[in-house]
Amino acid sequence: MTDPARKRPTIRDVADVAGVSRGTVSRVINGGHWVSPDARVAVETAIATIGYRANPHARSLVTGRSNSIAFLLTEPQHLLFEDPNFSLLLRGATQAAAQRELPMVLLVAGTSEERRRVVQYVTAGHVDGVLLISSHRGSPIVGDLLRSEIPMVACGIPLGFESKVSCVAADDRAGGVEMTRYLMSTGRRRIATITGPMDTPGGVLRLEGYREALGDAFDADLVAHGDYTRHSGRAAMAELLERRPDLDAVFVQNDLMASGALEVLAAAGRRVPGDVAVAGFDDSGPAAEASPRLTTMRQPYERISSEMVRLLLEAVDGQPPTTVTLPTTLVVRESA
Repeated sequence: MTDPARKRPTIRDVADVAGVSRGTVSRVINGGHWVSPDARVAVETAIATIGYRANPHARSLVTGRSNSIAFLLTEPQHLLFEDPNFSLLLRGATQAAAQRELPMVLLVAGTSEERRRVVQYVTAGHVDGVLLISSHRGSPIVGDLLRSEIPMVACGIPLGFESKVSCVAADDRAGGVEMTRYLMSTGRRRIATITGPMDTPGGVLRLEGYREALGDAFDADLVAHGDYTRHSGRAAMAELLERRPDLDAVFVQNDLMASGALEVLAAAGRRVPGDVAVAGFDDSGPAAEASPRLTTMRQPYERISSEMVRLLLEAVDGQPPTTVTLPTTLVVRESA
């Protein structure tokens, strides 16, 4: 049984057991910046041994911080559940924050009224910083948060704010190059593409990669635009078949749109991959569930989430903006 009179362990107790200074213990508890690996291990071991738990209320009084962060989706609410990318990022970010004992607040700002409420909430000091998910070029909420000097990290390059906001991004351009070259290596010569929105980094950079890989063979008639939804994939695939019925491959720049494209091809009597090879991007849930299963470019969602949380804590500490770019991986399945 626990002795009710037993004194709660303090930072001083942790420092004594670990053989380090109280300042070192404090730095480990608050994110581990400027702490050697050996000191970090010693402190973490001491914490586990004596059962120390930080007092978040006392810490916030000292630091003036809320000791919580926000996961901010700048899309309509229903996409949080319909687009698997967002749930994967949310899960990874929540896990990364939990490892640092940071609560995560979920915020959605898909309308102007939601943006107003979110900015009001964040600037009131309820969170220390924001993980910005799915930013669009010139997004007004980014400008609002910057003017209020709110630390933030974007998922993907924040178009229009590249030098002002830290970001973590998959290498969309290189992924577009690799996927297009892969389709070319299978003997396909009339390779179409369905892009994402052209005000998003994925939409812009994956198309640039596609164009780079094709070089002089690039044909604007083989390009159709979508908005990352399954419905837009269906519409764009139908447009491409009407415009260029001779196409023999399509690089669809996310898996949800690719799933929609597969439905249209099946309805048109086009065999995949026999008549038309289909490739996606993301390697989220729809890729493995599609029929046939999608060849795609895998984004490292867990690493993206973890790096975003790390950079956000650095931004909260006053570090300047920085960019982390992570490689994508080709995953070959039955569709191409």
